[in-house]
Amino acid sequence: MSEFPESDRRAALNGLPLRPELCGMEPYGAPQLDVPIMLNVNENTHSFPEDAHRAIVDAVDAAVKGLNRYPDREFTVLRSALADYLGHGLSADQIWAANGSNEVLQQILQAFGGPGRKLLSFPPTYSMYPLLARGTGTEYISGQRAEDFTLSAESAAAQVEQYQPDLVVLCSPNNPTGTALELEVIEAVYRAGEASRTVVIVDEAYAEFRQAGTPSALELLPGRDRLIVTRTMSKAFALAGARLGYLAAAPAMTDALRLVRLPYHLSALTQAAAVAALECSGSLLRNVEDIKVQRDRIVDGLKSLGLEPARSDSNFVFFRGVKDPHSLWQGLLDQGILVRDVGLPHSLRVTAGTAEETDAFLNALPSLLNQA
Repeated sequence: MSEFPESDRRAALNGLPLRPELCGMEPYGAPQLDVPIMLNVNENTHSFPEDAHRAIVDAVDAAVKGLNRYPDREFTVLRSALADYLGHGLSADQIWAANGSNEVLQQILQAFGGPGRKLLSFPPTYSMYPLLARGTGTEYISGQRAEDFTLSAESAAAQVEQYQPDLVVLCSPNNPTGTALELEVIEAVYRAGEASRTVVIVDEAYAEFRQAGTPSALELLPGRDRLIVTRTMSKAFALAGARLGYLAAAPAMTDALRLVRLPYHLSALTQAAAVAALECSGSLLRNVEDIKVQRDRIVDGLKSLGLEPARSDSNFVFFRGVKDPHSLWQGLLDQGILVRDVGLPHSLRVTAGTAEETDAFLNALPSLLNQA
């Protein structure tokens, strides 16, 4: 617990010579509460497979012996492993990685954003986008979605033509709604950005949880030098604590990021853990298949209670139709279940966890909804 009262720390912060656009801002952060069932930040709650556990421990143990030396600045083995994992004919020189996909996005903004430049995105979406823009001195523009939070190719392209942004970020599957974009939306945005040379980022943090038949923007990379597809190992690979995000793009894009990255930005331990996890992708992705089963159980259970879950291509479910979201959030918390209040009217979001966690969530809802 801090020795300094919050009011004193706030006053001290306000007394510093902060950049004007940072004054009065709040840092990113979901509630970190110690409860039995945490379904609020879209972590992979399944047990780590034994083969992956052993492989990572062995790889990190070997890496520790060389910690007196700097790590491979180009993380060559990791880039090759990621290219093999993604497929689509990608090569290592089309891959970049950093400490979580947030750092990947930050580096993209450092290279292509900045003062006098603009980033367009389409709320409700990942809340880090405006924070990353602000942190790099990039103007953030909030685009518009339809009332049901969908985004059509025509609407997205028209907004790109209107604002002529330097960057567009499309979250697919979208957070917090969980829905994936059709490839025609991404193609339309890319075409609309030709005149302004707009860099188009497709954030596919939850790509491994897509419904069968939902395509990836990786299919669109050939011939599109301004297109970037970002991914993470936090979700499907259960490596949220290791912090490893990555992207696929034209080789020139990875060269651009070398201009802004910090020296030796990926530790030897991170590289070793990520490579070992990729070697055990089979067992780790079996957990993904179970998570998808739990997600679909949640969707069906919410529908049976008269709520309105969105189609989900992710490891979480966004649902509407809640009379009092905060009351329901608190009621679940009182029973040891933490979900996410995303700040949208009559809506909440819940991570798909284990079968037992899904049971607890669905069993708690009927009485809580009756009390509302």
